[in-house]
Amino acid sequence: MRTLHLLRHAKSSWDDTALADAERPLAPRGRRAVAALDRHLRAVELSVELVLVSPARRARETWDGVASAVAGAPTVREEPRIYEAGVEDLLAVTRAVPAGVSSLLLVGHNPGFEQLASTLAGSGDDRALASLRAGYPTGGLASLTFAEPWSDVRPGTGHLVRFLRPRDLGD
Repeated sequence: MRTLHLLRHAKSSWDDTALADAERPLAPRGRRAVAALDRHLRAVELSVELVLVSPARRARETWDGVASAVAGAPTVREEPRIYEAGVEDLLAVTRAVPAGVSSLLLVGHNPGFEQLASTLAGSGDDRALASLRAGYPTGGLASLTFAEPWSDVRPGTGHLVRFLRPRDLGD
């Protein structure tokens, strides 16, 4: 069984309009959401083997804010293909994961993450599916399981185990 976690970066700041999109930092609301996610991930003892992070500053800051909450010592790599990626690009990233990796966390962006989660979720927890259909907010985390190897992940082959929004954590 393989598990894919899709963590959309937390709320970013638009205060400095001179910054390039990839350089926008987290907003105060985003930092609060990351702190709540950190507490939650510690409580559920989330464990992953491989983390692929978009090079965008807001994605890197989101990962940095929750990294110590992830159990074990995952391999962490910046993955440029995640930035501004669509479903096909994200599927290609996922399918390229080594077969020996059983748990993967991608940290990135919408609309790609929402589209990917919706495309892959052929089944799942009813509440999680309903939450996902309602939208994928900043700081949202989807967790899907797959019976097949990463190279065979296709639309509808995932089971949505959970979909978490920062507001679900009370922050």
